[in-house]
Amino acid sequence: MSAESAGPVIVVHGGAGKIVPDLVTLRQTGIREAVLAGWKLLSGGGSAVEAVEQAVRLLEDDPAFNAGRGACLNRDGDVELDASIMDGRDLTAGAIGAVRRIANPVTLARAVMEAGPHILLVGEGAERFAAEVGIKECAPDALITERQHARWTALREAKTEEGLGVGGTVGAVARDSAGHVAAATSTGGLPFKAPGRVGDSALIGCGTYADDGLGAVSCTGDGEAIIRLVLGKTALEFLKTGEEPMAAARRAVELVTARIGAGVGIILVDPRGRIGVAKNTPQMAFGWVRDEDSAPEVFG
Repeated sequence: MSAESAGPVIVVHGGAGKIVPDLVTLRQTGIREAVLAGWKLLSGGGSAVEAVEQAVRLLEDDPAFNAGRGACLNRDGDVELDASIMDGRDLTAGAIGAVRRIANPVTLARAVMEAGPHILLVGEGAERFAAEVGIKECAPDALITERQHARWTALREAKTEEGLGVGGTVGAVARDSAGHVAAATSTGGLPFKAPGRVGDSALIGCGTYADDGLGAVSCTGDGEAIIRLVLGKTALEFLKTGEEPMAAARRAVELVTARIGAGVGIILVDPRGRIGVAKNTPQMAFGWVRDEDSAPEVFG
């Protein structure tokens, strides 16, 4: 699946893990729509930042994924969302953690990036900032789906998660026609997590990283393992040694397997528009578009 492109390219993922049968088609459809939305912006001359934000927003709105509406619940039965975005042109970045009333956390993360000087805002402070910049709150219950409530109930009663689905973090990486790269990631985190827990998706260098000189990356899977290995930046550093993008992605995932044994997935694009994808989990929904005349390539 190695690919090279001198022009725009976008890659989107919908989380590494085990996808239950009734979600496979839904996630593939969601990935296809997100890829096409991002590609429409890129092919029209839009920036990589605009493309990854738009792709991730669509997946946050899609209840088949663990981000925005459809996110998993913490121990208290609440949704707490993390997201980040990074612009490879100048290394500006924005991130939010543990927000409860924001339907599209990736857009709030972009607002943090553009406002500066801070990079990461969490909890109540992030929600206050959202109000200051005109991002409307939603009712917390509007983000909770029947599937995720059933999952929470099963975990609370110490039942198995089988049949309820795992994974579902979403992310996107892109290279635009000007040669700039960007990345974004968004998640509801771990099911039944401790209130206030913030994972890799909000941490620059871990779940998300973009640098025009290196490339752009978005990670998914065991957030604590991704944080411990600073996986996003680590994967892009492998490209500096001359690794092809697919090999660099595989090497990053193999590092997690060898050192920690956790389940993860990764998507990346290098400065030349070449794509890298790897996982050590049973499944990971992902897709890309890299050519004006080609249809999206989507994998489950």
